[in-house]
Amino acid sequence: MSGRAVCARIVAAVALAVAALGSAPAATAAPATARIDDLRHEPDRTIDVGVYSPAMDIVTRVRVLRAADPKAPAPTLYLLNGVGGGSDGNWLDRTDVVEFFKDKQVNVVIPFGGAGSYFADWRADDPVLGKQRWTTFLTKELPPVIDAEFGGSGANAIAGLSMAGTSVFQLALAEPGLYRAIGSYSGCVRTSDPRGQAIVRTVVGSRLGNAANMWGPPTDPAWSANDPYLHAEALRGTEVYISSGTGIPGPFETVGTQGDPIQQTFQLLFGASLEAVTNLCTHQLRDRLQSLGIPATVDLRPTGTHSWGYWERDLHKSWPVFEAALTR
Repeated sequence: MSGRAVCARIVAAVALAVAALGSAPAATAAPATARIDDLRHEPDRTIDVGVYSPAMDIVTRVRVLRAADPKAPAPTLYLLNGVGGGSDGNWLDRTDVVEFFKDKQVNVVIPFGGAGSYFADWRADDPVLGKQRWTTFLTKELPPVIDAEFGGSGANAIAGLSMAGTSVFQLALAEPGLYRAIGSYSGCVRTSDPRGQAIVRTVVGSRLGNAANMWGPPTDPAWSANDPYLHAEALRGTEVYISSGTGIPGPFETVGTQGDPIQQTFQLLFGASLEAVTNLCTHQLRDRLQSLGIPATVDLRPTGTHSWGYWERDLHKSWPVFEAALTR
């Protein structure tokens, strides 16, 4: 074979190799993982943390109250805000949560955001509320980040009020075994019957969202699939605490003698009727759990509206239940 022929073959082989490289599939990028984006220390062992959520592709704000001994492992209590996601009142600015947990060996994590979302994974992005994948964030993305950064022991509990009083059950059912205890203050857990659907649509609609983007039209099986009342059997083995007032004015509704009179008037006009509804929901859930033989701590207060003063008391009263579950 002549030298010219050999050179031609070499050139052809190189060309084929280059072509093969060009047509080879690009390496698949590793999936994004949740991570701490920024972190700022505040007074009283409070830390403002930005956590990137791949599921929602946003940085979510989370406040962490460090355990009494930050150097020792500690369980985690997640506290969820209500329908506003913390924008119109939250555990930090409306309760004594910082002082109450000051001497307790537990990391308290308060996520912000998720207004009107039920902290669910929505099936479609909402034109107003956007991409909602809160179940994935709260059950799969956030806990490993919290445990790694703040010395979590792996034991978790979760509590929430109003809208989040429903969500804590849904989150526990979505990730069995993640939470040893759940607490629901003034929540309506039954979501798929006509009244439950009406409540859900009203809550979501109060933030201009469309509940059909969450679970579809009223006849969609997703409504039943996400109804903790129907799937309460799966809660067996989880410590449950539920509470509600009746809507009858109580110690935090004394207009003109203490507190903000405008806020107290709002509580009387709207908080009373809201709590009357959650009272009925809580009775239904209590009866459902009793029929299944599932133990629960139930506090049906004789008075009280849908307001923070009572939820602060609920947190205090439920803490021994959480503490026992977290340290067993």
